[in-house]
Formats: sequence, C-alpha cells, structure tokens
Amino acid sequence: MQRLIWSVLIAFAVSLALGPVVIPWLKKLKMGSNEYELGPATHKVKQGTPIMGGLIFIGAMALVPLALHKPGTTWRFLPATVVCTLGFGAIGFVDDFLKIHNKRSLGLTPRQKMIPQIVLAIGLSIWAYRSVGPALIVPFFGREWNLGWAYIPVMVFILVGVVNSANLLDGCDGLLAGCSMIDFAALALILLLIGQAQSGEDAEATYNLVLVCGAGAGALLGFLRYNSHPAMVFMGDSGSFAIGGAIAAVALCTRLSLLLPIICLAMMSSSLSDIIQVTYFKATHGKRVFKMAPLQHHFELSGMPETRVVNMYRTVTALLCLLAILGFTA
Repeated sequence: MQRLIWSVLIAFAVSLALGPVVIPWLKKLKMGSNEYELGPATHKVKQGTPIMGGLIFIGAMALVPLALHKPGTTWRFLPATVVCTLGFGAIGFVDDFLKIHNKRSLGLTPRQKMIPQIVLAIGLSIWAYRSVGPALIVPFFGREWNLGWAYIPVMVFILVGVVNSANLLDGCDGLLAGCSMIDFAALALILLLIGQAQSGEDAEATYNLVLVCGAGAGALLGFLRYNSHPAMVFMGDSGSFAIGGAIAAVALCTRLSLLLPIICLAMMSSSLSDIIQVTYFKATHGKRVFKMAPLQHHFELSGMPETRVVNMYRTVTALLCLLAILGFTA
C-alpha cells in the first residue's frame, strides 16, 4: 500500500513539475492544435492550443513503476506494460507531429495508424499467450473463460480497440484524463484485492501492476492541472494512445480484459457511436443517428455545456468502477 501511495504522489509531482516546462516549449515550437472544421463551434476558440501534452505524463506513467520496483523481486509484467505504453504513445506522437508539420487536423492516414498498432498488438498478444495463458477471468462469476486458439486475435482486437477508443474520447477538456484517472485508481484497488489472495511471484507481479495503475492515476491527476477547462494544453494522440495502451496492457497481464467494457464504458461509447454513425450514414446515404460523433460531441451540440458533459462522463465512470470493485470483494 505504501508503494502505491508513493507511486501516485511521485507521478503527480512529476506531471505537475513538467507542465510549466513542456507547455512553453510546445508554444515556442508552435505545436498548436488545428481544430476539426466540422467540430462544435465552441471548440473554435481552442485553435492553437498546444498539443503533445502527453509528454507531460507519459514518462511518469512508464518510469515511476520501474523506479519503485522492489529490488530482488520479479520483473514480470513491468516490461510489457512499459513497451505497450510507450509503443502506442510513439505511434500517437508521430501522428501529432505530422498534424503540426502539415498544418491540418489529420496526421497519419488510418492505414498508417493501424498497421503499427496491429503489429505491436500481435507481439504483445503472443507474449501474453505464452506467459499468462489463454484464459480470461469472467467478472462477478469467479470463473475463467479459456479462449484457446482464439485468444491472440481477440486480444489484438481488444488492444487496438481500447487504444483507439481512448483516442476518440479525447475530445473535451479534461474528459479522457479524468475518466482514465478513475479507471487507473479502480484497477489499482482491484489488483490489490487480487494480490492479497496470491502468494510468491504471482503476488509480486500483481503488486508491480498496482504501481503502474497508481502512477497512471497520479500522473493524470497532475496533468489535469493544465488540461481541465479551459485547457492550457491538449494531450494529443501521443497521450491518448499511451493511456489506452497502459490500461489495455494491465488488463492483458492480469486476464481482466472482460472488465474493460465496464470501467472503460466512456471510451467504448465513443468508439461505438462513431461506428454506428458512419455505418448508418453510408447505409442511408447521408442520414445521421447522432448530431455528431463521437457521442460526447452529440451532447455538446444538443446544448449541454462542455464542462457538464465532462462531469457526467466522470460520474458514470466512477459509479461503474465502484461496481467493478464490488465484483472482487468478499
């Protein structure tokens, strides 16, 4: 528990300290956002706000757990989570850089984004298949679901899906950072409960992931100082991809991937609404289900202030995370 608290505090302090360094640097390099021309009118004032703010918290998320790792204990899971966080974050960084370089709201093409994501997800899924096994924990039922040969493609779908869902949720000030902070906190508590029932290297490996979650929660709490409305900096794809990668990696290592639709419902709603909108638009030759997708923008265009949308998403996320924690209490 002490190491968990330290991971939160140190990651928080690092993010808080890096903000005044990174934000002026991004402004100096003219790393300003290019708002999507068809987006909500209220977002036009955000034109030029620095992006790549993920640089403020990614380092803390990846390095604090390594620094707090207990000497002489297993390193199991830590390298995989760091690779997943930094690997997906690097893809997002390239996308952000191209947006700035090309002075437009689009960076990498969908194909250029997906190929490296799938390659990284395949590598991580193969590693998990060999190291963790093909069975997933079924929440609330205390049972396992052995996927067998289907494990690798299912995990690839989940990894890529979570990363891109996190990216789609990042559309309002403090929305993704706030919801993900709650997700990390909930995962930390769940893993503490799981670790108490384990022993030996299994318990040590689980507690290492508790540090990952604690660092994620602390780093994002510090980042919210600069990302809450009105945002001084946006995390960009580098930050959203890294967040999605970290959450998916923790679930992958602990066999808790089936828990993600509950605690990450905010992310899933954004991706599902986007899929529904595009599919319906094509099938009906121009008709729409939502005023705009992802879903958070539909609420904005319906007259709900951005801050209220963010608070609604955070509240729902917190309630669902409490429900998820109940599934692992005696």
